[in-house]
Amino acid sequence: MKQLFFSLVLFVSTVSFLLVSCTGEKAVRHAVFDPKAVLQQASKLIKKDEYEEARKLLFEVKNRDLSKKYAPLAQLKIAESFVLEGQPKLAVEEYRRFLQLYPDHPRAPYAQYQIALVHFKQIEGPERGAGGARKALEEFQKLLRLYPRNPYREVVELKINKCRNLIAEYEFLVGKFYYKKAAYNAAIGRFLGLLREFPDYKKTPEVLYLTGISYRELNRTDESLQYLNKLTKGFPESEFTKKAEKVMPATTQ
Repeated sequence: MKQLFFSLVLFVSTVSFLLVSCTGEKAVRHAVFDPKAVLQQASKLIKKDEYEEARKLLFEVKNRDLSKKYAPLAQLKIAESFVLEGQPKLAVEEYRRFLQLYPDHPRAPYAQYQIALVHFKQIEGPERGAGGARKALEEFQKLLRLYPRNPYREVVELKINKCRNLIAEYEFLVGKFYYKKAAYNAAIGRFLGLLREFPDYKKTPEVLYLTGISYRELNRTDESLQYLNKLTKGFPESEFTKKAEKVMPATTQ
């Protein structure tokens, strides 16, 4: 009788152990983290403008992706979510974090391009300042320097030209403002910087003319004639050459 009782207890214990083991196995299988699926879920939330919830999932991918295959993509998505949410400063920080964490990743040129693009999209007209254009120009040039074979070269060159033109226009407006206020030294400083940094600026004839006249107003005849001569020789058909030719004889007297 005792033997039968112990056999029954042993049988029940064995069955219980097997049931627990199987249940545990299933639980473990269900608990396996799928970074790809979570990343896709986060992308859907971003499309619904549910940025905060999306970022929670993306941070989870970053922390739990043992393969490190999806963690970089999650970092890019975090940055993208801030762009779409209208928080450019945070977006730039997250793109920079990607470059710090994964400098050799195939998407590194993309991250650097996005940093430049964030600044580029904040550019306003030259009368509002050129801070955004300068930052964008710096980041675009950095992209070309660090990743010369990046796939964005053609469009980047166009955007660089736009940045340079806007910065040049801003410097010209500031210089002309000083000129009109008879602050000739300040005007000359702006004009000379403009001629040095942007020799292909479309209003170079006017810049040369205003530089020459500014020196003339300060009774610095040699410098005045130097820039007026550059104007007449370099741009003989310009309307400002005709103006310069009228004042040059008076300048030499």
